[in-house]
Amino acid sequence: MVSWILAALIVIPIVEIAVLIKVGGLLGVWPTVALVVATAMAGTVLLRLQGLATLFRVQASLREGRFPIAEVFDGMCLLVAGALLLTPGFVTDLLGLLLFVPALRVMLREFLARRLIAAGKVRVHTAGPEPGPGTPPGSPPVIEGDYEDVTPDRRR
Repeated sequence: MVSWILAALIVIPIVEIAVLIKVGGLLGVWPTVALVVATAMAGTVLLRLQGLATLFRVQASLREGRFPIAEVFDGMCLLVAGALLLTPGFVTDLLGLLLFVPALRVMLREFLARRLIAAGKVRVHTAGPEPGPGTPPGSPPVIEGDYEDVTPDRRR
């Protein structure tokens, strides 16, 4: 893991510099700088819009009593996307823009979940009582218990 991070810290800036030199040679210095600034501003707008939408989905999940795992993952992807878009360069901008595509985040989430489960790094548990024998699938669980009526007697 550390070797991948170290390699990325060395390779990505070199690639970014090469792409910036190539684009600068085609467009000129100031149009290239303007394009880098424009992608950073567009990233800020996208981050605000999708970040707020994700926050609202987190709140809805919590109101429903579910843990918002998909929304948390989306939030982390958006955080990384925002950082990539604020980093000067076109390669990081492309990666950041890809993380703003919801379908790609879903594919990435499913891919990572399969990899983590297969590697034994994550175990999946479900909560709630087990259905009793003869209970049809999908029916709500039955919880047995005793009760005592404590409403006041209105005849007095």
